[in-house]
Amino acid sequence: MKVLFLQDVKGTARAGEVKEVSSGFARNYLLPKRLAVMATGGELKKTGNQKVIEKAKQERAKREADVLAERLATVTVNFKARVGEQYRLYGSITSADIAEAIERATGQPIDKRKIILEEPLRHLGTYQVPIKITSNLEPTVTVVVEAE
Repeated sequence: MKVLFLQDVKGTARAGEVKEVSSGFARNYLLPKRLAVMATGGELKKTGNQKVIEKAKQERAKREADVLAERLATVTVNFKARVGEQYRLYGSITSADIAEAIERATGQPIDKRKIILEEPLRHLGTYQVPIKITSNLEPTVTVVVEAE
């Protein structure tokens, strides 16, 4: 019996594959648990259409991420903070502060967990802060911390 796998089944097939399996295995395990469906022409066509739609969504998301990365690479964020001895800030500039400032500057919300800071900024100066948009796309934003 030919079936189209909807989910990965360990040791048998991956999602999207069409395989010949025993009718008992299909009837008693795969079909009731909705791990697979009968490989009819309609199901195969529907799955093909879903793959095309998913690929288009991924391409659109990649284009949007590239545009966002280009915009972020040109952003400079300025912070004014009170300083004490040795130009050390009384508070600190955290990734949440940077995310909020980037959102004000670009109008695009950025998740604070995407901003890569080993520790909060506690000194005056100019910093290059990377932002992880995707696994292989990390533009840097210039953060300038000045005295009040």
